Amino acid sequence: MSWESEVRDLFPQLKRQVNGRRLVYLDSGATTLKPVPVIAAVNAHFTNEAANVHRGAHTLSDEATGKYEEARERVRGFVGADSHEEIVFTKGTTDGINLLAQTLGRTVLNEGDEVIVSQMEHHSNIVPWQMIALEKKAKVRFVPVLEDGSLDFEAFKKMLSPKVKIVSLVHLSNALGTINPLKQFFAAAHAVNAVCVTDAAQSISLLPLLAKDLNTDFLVFSGHKIFAPTGVGVLYGRREWLDKLPPYQGGGSMIAQVTEEGTTYLGTPHRFEAGTPAIAEVIGLGEALKLVQSLGFAEIQKHERLIVGLAEDALAKIEGVKIYGTAQPRGHLVSFVLQGSHPADVGAILNEQGIAIRAGHHCCQPLMKRFGIPGTNRASFSIYSTEADVQDFIAGVKKAKELLS
Repeated sequence: MSWESEVRDLFPQLKRQVNGRRLVYLDSGATTLKPVPVIAAVNAHFTNEAANVHRGAHTLSDEATGKYEEARERVRGFVGADSHEEIVFTKGTTDGINLLAQTLGRTVLNEGDEVIVSQMEHHSNIVPWQMIALEKKAKVRFVPVLEDGSLDFEAFKKMLSPKVKIVSLVHLSNALGTINPLKQFFAAAHAVNAVCVTDAAQSISLLPLLAKDLNTDFLVFSGHKIFAPTGVGVLYGRREWLDKLPPYQGGGSMIAQVTEEGTTYLGTPHRFEAGTPAIAEVIGLGEALKLVQSLGFAEIQKHERLIVGLAEDALAKIEGVKIYGTAQPRGHLVSFVLQGSHPADVGAILNEQGIAIRAGHHCCQPLMKRFGIPGTNRASFSIYSTEADVQDFIAGVKKAKELLS
């Protein structure tokens, strides 16, 4: 498949213009564009197959349930889970981490215990742990980030003790592009019997994420980061851990029996899926994963590293541009500051030229504080990004420098 034509043709939004210019979409780290197969699958559900899943006594419900559970099985294979029972559908990464904070946190944390995260975490992997730590009188500690944007493994090892009950780390930093060696970190964490959680929101579309290879107990990601609709995500959990956790929310679809005296619950995964789920979105997620598998991670990584490398090399040659995050290996984004300029102003000038990037702290305020900056500009690339996109992007940055100098 040709990356310059066939892949881009799968994404109809790329045909639109912004401010009279062709759209250069470099904000895939925030959300990916949606391909035709995903759009078609969602439309087909709403057009011909709209029905609720599970327990329906009619054809439409059977059809919807079949496609819904087929998507669960595809996710199972995608992350290398032993069983579909280890796959819980959520609203997204944030919802998955909140689920864990409220269930795992309540199960394993006691007064004086510790949760370890890092300075590069997205707020969704900080705030839920702070909330449950406050309730349980536990403490959240942060692994330092080194100057090149990597995590300080030596400092991490010194933080470990029997008091550490949970270690929750990002796989690929949404603000720096750093790919963290989680297998190494989690091996050390397991040595003190800590439970390990992986935030795979950014890495899910770029790297093969077999949970056992990462040595993780839980893994979360959002569908919209991998070409699927918003409002759906996945929590993978090792069965022996999921079976220990209490329900997250109460309602329909998660009960075995309700009486006036009390309630008993279904097993995993349904115990964690109260209420009517995002059916069309889950079906769309299944189609998105099918597309990624058809392209193959080797080809995806080859293409995206080529594009990001071109952008990094060109940015480094612009006087006054400072790139944040140079550690290897790296992901599909580049963060930078045009010295003397506010990131929002740079983003606005690029937008006038049809170039979509992100500007700000990227929901990583502790990381920005560590580097002593208010925020950065972030260009994040994907399978539909091209060399022409990079050329327009670099021309836009040079234009911003000219106007803001």
